[in-house]
Amino acid sequence: MVREKVTVSTRTLQWKCVESRTDNKRLYYGRFILSPLMKGQADTIGIAMRRALLGEIEGTCITRVKLESDKIPHEYSTIGGIQESVHEILMNLKEIVLRSNIYGTCHASICVKGPGYVTAQDIILPTYVEIVDNTQHIASLTEPIDLCIGLQIEKNRGYFIKTPHNFQDGSYPIDAVFLPVRNANHSIHSYGNGNEKQEILFLEIWTNGSLTPKEALHEASRNLIDLFIPFLHMEE
Repeated sequence: MVREKVTVSTRTLQWKCVESRTDNKRLYYGRFILSPLMKGQADTIGIAMRRALLGEIEGTCITRVKLESDKIPHEYSTIGGIQESVHEILMNLKEIVLRSNIYGTCHASICVKGPGYVTAQDIILPTYVEIVDNTQHIASLTEPIDLCIGLQIEKNRGYFIKTPHNFQDGSYPIDAVFLPVRNANHSIHSYGNGNEKQEILFLEIWTNGSLTPKEALHEASRNLIDLFIPFLHMEE
């Protein structure tokens, strides 16, 4: 069996960022173009990139919360001196956007004394984890009580839905959404005639602020390349 050589096109593909903006701390937008592509190639690349952007990029989330109190029978309980229920506190913690270079799991904590407002700025984090928006509200303490919370942080991809029976040692799991890309779209502009018809691929990317659209595009491209590399090394 003769191995066929992988031919490389002499066409020089070029990409460019044509628009970039920050709508707020948790919403970045970027628009990119790639050209010139042969007829049909823009759709092939666009579909693959969109799937990779939405499902193959890792994100960092709070995945478990432990409240230092023995008087919390269930998630929908209230704690004296705190305006929010336990469930509302968990939902507020879920909204916190993190960026990190961790692999696996790490831990953080909150320990504050009321009265006052508790925000993401009050979280004590490892040096390799950052908060994208430290103004995110967590709880309102209406009395001079101590609030101590332990947090488990993970870096992963996709999402994990908590199970009803996954409560242990007074800690509560949080639905983890490891999806730093909020949305991604592609569109195609065709030009030329007949056999000379070519295409321009437009990619639009929205992220949650934990990485820029350009960084997301780079990581998605690298992940796609890693998936295809084994096909270049198949044995005869």
